[in-house]
Amino acid sequence: MQLRVLGCYGGYPHNGVGTSSYLLTSGDFHLLLDCGSGALLALEKVLDPLQLNAVLLTHYHHDHTADVGVLQYEWQLGSTQRSQAELPIYGHTADPLNFGALTWPHATIGRPYDPTQPIQIGPFTITFLATHHPVPAYAPRITETATGATLAFTADTAAFSGLTTWATGADVLLADTNFFADHQGTAWHLTSTQAGKLAQQAGVSRLLLTHLPQVGDLQQLKAEAQSAAGTGTRVEVVQAGSIYNT
Repeated sequence: MQLRVLGCYGGYPHNGVGTSSYLLTSGDFHLLLDCGSGALLALEKVLDPLQLNAVLLTHYHHDHTADVGVLQYEWQLGSTQRSQAELPIYGHTADPLNFGALTWPHATIGRPYDPTQPIQIGPFTITFLATHHPVPAYAPRITETATGATLAFTADTAAFSGLTTWATGADVLLADTNFFADHQGTAWHLTSTQAGKLAQQAGVSRLLLTHLPQVGDLQQLKAEAQSAAGTGTRVEVVQAGSIYNT
């Protein structure tokens, strides 16, 4: 299973890099995981968007969905080059209005997932954990069925105890790390030390920090997470275009 980072900032694009979006590939199957601002331009550099097999959305905040509409337009207008008749976009139904918008006639079709049940999307088996966020959001744990390789993606979340059990045994933890260790006040995202502690408690050997802040030294963010994670975990700050294999 290959993970390619398309966008990695939280909230809004910065320095030519977009917000949360990732391309997961297994064999010739391509799954777009979230579709934030700038996702389509970044995707076009490595894959014809009409060759996508599916899209999975963790929640409907704009920094995770901003490019869904233009992706739908491309699938509508590029009908003769599509890999399939319609592109399935998987989303939760706790927000019926946003879920309903995932279907664009003759281009994309919204596919509901029940976060209490596993789903199969091509070569991936996916389970979900409800996160702590201002809107319904679900963290996917994605397993490549043939190999057992597992990616746990926190999506957007505040820290809470349920994350540890959910992440345990994953090969890679992709963690929302929007705050430095000294963050004060309400936090609907993880701090660097919380992300590192989660990796340490879950026994995860590789922690990828994403949903990054636009201001501050990202090497400091990494150092804070590494200190909390300990020597058993390798911590990296993701960059747009980076590829990680599990």
